[in-house]
Amino acid sequence: MQSNPFNLSRWFAAVGLVSIASISVVSGWLLSGFLTQRMLQQEARLTAEVIDSLVDVEQAAGYFAGTVARTGEYKEFVAHIAALPDVLRANVYSRERRVIWSSDPALIGRHFADNDELEDALAGKVVAHGGERVKTEHEALDPRYRYFFEIYTPVRASATGEVVGVVELYKTPQALFEAIAAGERAIWVGAALAGLFLYATLFWLVRRADATIRAQRERLVQSETFAAIGEMSSAVAHGIRNPLASIRSSAELALDSRPTDWRDEARDIVEQVDRLESWIRRLLSYSQPLGDKAEPVQIGALVQASLAGFERELERRHIRATVDIDAPLPPVKADALMLEHVFTSLIANAMEAIERDGSIGVAVQRDGEHGLRVSVRDDGPGMTPKDVQGAFKPFHTSKPKGIGIGLPLARRIVHRFGGSIALASTPGAGTTVDVLLPAP
Repeated sequence: MQSNPFNLSRWFAAVGLVSIASISVVSGWLLSGFLTQRMLQQEARLTAEVIDSLVDVEQAAGYFAGTVARTGEYKEFVAHIAALPDVLRANVYSRERRVIWSSDPALIGRHFADNDELEDALAGKVVAHGGERVKTEHEALDPRYRYFFEIYTPVRASATGEVVGVVELYKTPQALFEAIAAGERAIWVGAALAGLFLYATLFWLVRRADATIRAQRERLVQSETFAAIGEMSSAVAHGIRNPLASIRSSAELALDSRPTDWRDEARDIVEQVDRLESWIRRLLSYSQPLGDKAEPVQIGALVQASLAGFERELERRHIRATVDIDAPLPPVKADALMLEHVFTSLIANAMEAIERDGSIGVAVQRDGEHGLRVSVRDDGPGMTPKDVQGAFKPFHTSKPKGIGIGLPLARRIVHRFGGSIALASTPGAGTTVDVLLPAP
């Protein structure tokens, strides 16, 4: 079953939308939190500066340390604190974390445990905290205000700079909250527009890239088709050379013989012409997918048929050919005509290497690791290491009339059927070519 091709545009439309939307939401959330915190911190610093000024002007640091009696001036100081704009409640803590004054008299003298903001303020930090009613000390706040803003301001002794107390303010700065809300809206709208613009831009680019990839893939398929046609044409052209050589030899023998002795030569010519006709007739079938043409092939019978086509030529050159085929042999799933071209090409190469008065041995055997092994051996002059190294390179040949496509084509055909081909040669000791084919 053929799987559907990968659709880049469709995948990006889904994955890109989720990714960019997630980035926009996270960015909006982070920026909103950053804006809120920075504006609250700025409000806290301004409030702390006002309280520091009141402490300095009214000399109130001594009241926190207990060195000065809490007189009317002290009450004036806390009254000024309570009168600050947007203040819901004001608490004044001593160093011992106890409320020494509050705008809510019920809280005076109480001690609130587990107050992290108070601890940070006693350590010298200005703490700003916005939120809802979550602490025990929040219970008595005006119920009309659900959201509020806490500011903890440390009070320092003017002489030593030591923290002697903390002023806590609960504020509801509506103008600040409205500004924060407006900023958050602007951030979310900006994040949404930026995400939409980014998605649209990237989607356009991906669509163009997808279209380009599809066009290139179509051109690649066309190129591969033309390459396959060229390869098959080369294979046919290379295969035609061998029958033509036999036809020419038969014609030469006929010319040298008496007219009454032409029958064998004429029969040989007819057989070779039939071979050529078979090659040309099958040329169009190579444009079909290779897997559709693969079928069980009996390698032993195919090798014998390939060798039989050279019978007259072998006899004329006085070359002895032997065949050794194991029995029984399993079939190989391949294309018979293409494998016949491989064996014909190897036998023709062996004949050209010997020229005259030699021997060719063809063996078909089981190979435990690969399946089947077809060996074509000759006792010709052999090849140099340099020629062996370049034997499978297209158009590399050491033969005067060779074109250098026999072995490269044979290797490509064998590789298509999952096999391999190897060549071994020694100068003066002949050449052996092994074709390894997978078999069940």
